[in-house]
Amino acid sequence: MSSENVYNRIAVLRAERGISRRQLAEALGVHYQTIGYLERGEYSPSLHLALRIAGFFEVAVEVLFSTTPFPRIGHESRPA
Repeated sequence: MSSENVYNRIAVLRAERGISRRQLAEALGVHYQTIGYLERGEYSPSLHLALRIAGFFEVAVEVLFSTTPFPRIGHESRPA
């Protein structure tokens, strides 16, 4: 069990904005498979790449990456 996991919301932001893995990869200058590896948690980005991805989406890096899992959508709070 590794304590070095980095969780991310790349797929969520891509979907919200209608951006393909290939489009994001081209904008960042990385291979499109790198985006897939990141989204699946198979690869942790360098600090430089994490900041570039956050910059691309115009969000704080903490919005995009975390060392703890993000709550599942729909499980945060539900109206009574």
